[in-house]
Amino acid sequence: MALKCVLLGQVLLLLWVSVAGAEVLLQPDFDAKKFSGLWYVVSMVSDCKVFLGKKDHLLMSTRTIEAMAGGNLSVHMQFPRADGCHLLDAEYLRVGSEGHFRVPALGYLDVRVADTDYSSFAVVYIYKELEGALSTMVQLYSRTQEASPQAVKTFRDFYPTVGLEDDMMVMLPKSDACSSGDKEAP
Repeated sequence: MALKCVLLGQVLLLLWVSVAGAEVLLQPDFDAKKFSGLWYVVSMVSDCKVFLGKKDHLLMSTRTIEAMAGGNLSVHMQFPRADGCHLLDAEYLRVGSEGHFRVPALGYLDVRVADTDYSSFAVVYIYKELEGALSTMVQLYSRTQEASPQAVKTFRDFYPTVGLEDDMMVMLPKSDACSSGDKEAP
């Protein structure tokens, strides 16, 4: 009986994730090759309790993205922290349409490139599970450490459509922790 309840709960969760994610549109005609390269994560917004508790201490991180066969992405992440630069590699697995991914290694149940012009900004939607809790996050990527006013406006116009509020958002300060030679894995 307990096993049936657990399985039913997991099925309902997957159905809910599918319905919740279905409302978020994808970048039309997403091109993984044009999306490849270096991106700075200049702003984030989330309803995740862990994020909300730490958001005022976070710094700008980077994503180096490489298009792979089958529409997957190889993503190299650098996170500056007080004790140096932490590195993480993950494969974003394409599901369905181009620009739609899952990242099991990070607990990302649904990742969508919602909007991008490829040359200056991208708005990335993430629905994830962390420490047993489900949450929504939106990140603003920029090709430079200074996002354009139009990119910030696009980001600010988007995240309320997925239920996130201004007080959940942070513009991330720059850091040089990842530009020095002392990089280590998390």
